[in-house]
Amino acid sequence: MRIWTGISAVVALAALAPLTVAAQAAPAASQTATDAATAKAEALVARMTLAEKLPQLLNVAPAIPRLGIPRYNWWTESLHGALGTLPTTNFPEPIGLGASFDAPLVKRVAAAISTEVRGLHTLARQTGRLGRIGTGLDTWSPNLNIFRDPRWGRGQETYGEDPFLTARMGVAFVEGMQGPNPDRPEVIATPKHFAVHNGPESTRHEANVFVSKHDLVDTYLPAFRAAITEAKAGSVMCAYNRIDGQPACANDMLLKHYLRGAWGFTGYVVSDCDAVKDISDHHHYAPDGAAAVAAAVRAGVDNECNGATLSDTAGLEDRYSEALQRDLISVADIDRALVRLFAARYRVGDLAGLPGTAPAVPPSAIGSAANSQLALDAAQKTLVLLKNDGVLPLKAGVKVAVIGPLGDATRVLRGNYSSPLSGTPVSVLDGLRQVLAAGQVTLVPFGPSITDGDRVPTAVLQTPDGKPGLLARYYNPVTPPPAKFDAADMAKQLAAIRYQAKPVVSRIEPDVGQRDLDLAKVNHHHRTVWTGFLVPPESGTYRLGLSGTRGTMSFNGAAFVDRTHSAWNDLATMKTVTLERGHRYPITVEVTGHVDLAWKRISTTPEADLDRAAAQADVLVAVVGLTSDLEAEETGVSVPGFAGGDKTTLDLPADQIAMLKRAKATGKPLVVVAMNGSPIDLAWSKQNAAAILEAWYPGQSGGLAIANVLSGKTDPGGRLPLTFYRSVADLPPFGDYRMEGRTYRYFKGEPVYPFGFGLSYTEFTYGPLQVTPAAGGAANGLHVSTVVTNAGQREGGDVAQLYLRFPNIPGAPQVALRGFQRVALKPGETRTVSFDLSPRDLSAVTADGQREVMQGDYTVSVGSGQPDTGVATREARFSVDRAVVMPD
Repeated sequence: MRIWTGISAVVALAALAPLTVAAQAAPAASQTATDAATAKAEALVARMTLAEKLPQLLNVAPAIPRLGIPRYNWWTESLHGALGTLPTTNFPEPIGLGASFDAPLVKRVAAAISTEVRGLHTLARQTGRLGRIGTGLDTWSPNLNIFRDPRWGRGQETYGEDPFLTARMGVAFVEGMQGPNPDRPEVIATPKHFAVHNGPESTRHEANVFVSKHDLVDTYLPAFRAAITEAKAGSVMCAYNRIDGQPACANDMLLKHYLRGAWGFTGYVVSDCDAVKDISDHHHYAPDGAAAVAAAVRAGVDNECNGATLSDTAGLEDRYSEALQRDLISVADIDRALVRLFAARYRVGDLAGLPGTAPAVPPSAIGSAANSQLALDAAQKTLVLLKNDGVLPLKAGVKVAVIGPLGDATRVLRGNYSSPLSGTPVSVLDGLRQVLAAGQVTLVPFGPSITDGDRVPTAVLQTPDGKPGLLARYYNPVTPPPAKFDAADMAKQLAAIRYQAKPVVSRIEPDVGQRDLDLAKVNHHHRTVWTGFLVPPESGTYRLGLSGTRGTMSFNGAAFVDRTHSAWNDLATMKTVTLERGHRYPITVEVTGHVDLAWKRISTTPEADLDRAAAQADVLVAVVGLTSDLEAEETGVSVPGFAGGDKTTLDLPADQIAMLKRAKATGKPLVVVAMNGSPIDLAWSKQNAAAILEAWYPGQSGGLAIANVLSGKTDPGGRLPLTFYRSVADLPPFGDYRMEGRTYRYFKGEPVYPFGFGLSYTEFTYGPLQVTPAAGGAANGLHVSTVVTNAGQREGGDVAQLYLRFPNIPGAPQVALRGFQRVALKPGETRTVSFDLSPRDLSAVTADGQREVMQGDYTVSVGSGQPDTGVATREARFSVDRAVVMPD
């Protein structure tokens, strides 16, 4: 699913309708909330005309004033933080949350995000801005796709490569987001993208994925099944691709057999954005748009996300009207979908009428101190120490030189699907300066790099009269924009809009950014002009410019950057300038879309600077990696190592590799901190660096979390949710969706670092396993327990991981995770950890796709990682005397 975050990405509410709808009979006491909501929805839909019904099938549902129904936009994103026009809390990217191996933590994170989503909804009601993206009481999260190949640019959005880990994290996220009562969710969660959607980005709109029944049941479906049957997710998003010839959003096997059949799903299905269009336009499964929407509705899609809604394109409902006229669908089909949608709005409290609605969350709850602390705690638990020859924790008084392009970077912290207006970001440099004594930390600026493009911090901006921030002026159109845009000529039509000479609102903003959710007077198609000064804190060479689309910038009195025709997810347009500390440089940014003001301090002599700094330092901390502007969703970016959002290699960018080698040649201990959303080749660092810390995209407080771990204030607690390979040459082709040869469960080679691996600053030992079959034998379940002891000299944490080896039956994996628990222990402390494995936990999938508890001999291991990977583990054996088939 693509996301736009600018003015072009919003749909304004013409007039705020009242929350209440016409009075109806109170539900019987014996009814569940879902039953009552369905009854109310049926009564409401029965009162609607056909002309009122059809537009409600789209992600932007118009108001129906005569029935008291306000406008609603189903498009809300909160993958690891709410996206809105206030500074929301940015938590670690999901791949990092997966590395925490801490499902209760993920549940707390999701609950915090849920609160902020509700706060944005409250603000939209207060200011009359309902109908905009990010104001609904549902969210298109979590991403439960399996990260099957390290080249996939969106793998960072997932919890990793393992179906069991993904299922447990997915259940935790859904439960945290929806709250304690799934019958009355606080925010409806939408697991995505259902299903078998794991790259490549370049072919996702037309890919026809052929997948074996074994891989479907073994790998691609378990996390979705758990989110539906256990966590009771209220919605599901279907994917772009085809599976065995049928588009995912018109797929009988997925939507009928599994989702609504075997799993008993009663919620609503939303399409990925333009996935219904793809049914005809790219898959050519249907001959035209009317047939495409009919195929989707008949398969069970209730709500269509259509990218044309980003510009208020009217007439999208005409395809549904034509499908009705051609008898491709019936009014009963339409009503069924609408009842599901309106029942959801009743259950979540967007429409009044059910007792027990959760109280509204005030906007002041967004970005709270408690949520900021949770973001820091979460980031610390995601960090994975991969190597340490004793240089860490850093010794007292050590002099540190921070090198590499990401040492002072902040954009990298956020990852993708995150709000530019997240809480105050803390870079690694800033984090180390907070944790270590003054004067111990020196920054060595890097040369120009493809990772450049941090948001200009608010502290260096001044208004024309010298106050903090920038003066923002908002201009409405001279005449109302077209009611209907032509999607093929949208850019030209938008460019033709003329704006008033006087601003409708003028106020001071902290920086260049979309902060107008509270401005009811401002049309959703508007022009914004920010003016003021850039006042650099240090003299030096900088790259300066804009990211985003439909904006221009002047600097120091001259035209500087033009992003009028740039794509929203292109790399930033930047120019090199020399700036003097304290000098006030005038800037003007004019926007009709959405842009961010970006910069990066660089060196013109980075090699010499590194050599000089190394001579004065005791340790070099090299912060390297990627950004989510490079590995991303369906971009136009094509630079060495990256194509359209996906990676073409596991190598770091060449300039980073050269810097690491130069740093090694200085003879000073080298600590490598990697920030990335996917596996990279760490073979050189494993051989040459003194320590390696995998940091992912750790969120707004990531730099402080990293500093706390490097300094020893916090024990590193993360474990790899992915296999780190040496090269893509070790893997099958990217477009081959077979799992053979992929992930730790089926990879035959030697990885650089295995799934589940991670070190601590202390040591742990495990006692013998106690294995107790359930009544009637192990086929009915298994209880496993052991004791874990901190055998080291300091407090620390481990992740006790339980793996199974299965009988030698075709289809069974080499080894598979089936349990995990985080434990924190003081020196010498011992604790019992226990696992209760259900028959489904004990099951594997046969070669022909049947999930069953297999008859034969098993090995169970519990320890600090996978068995036979050099970490502390204990093993035991047990047998199952009969095979037991599991339901779909």
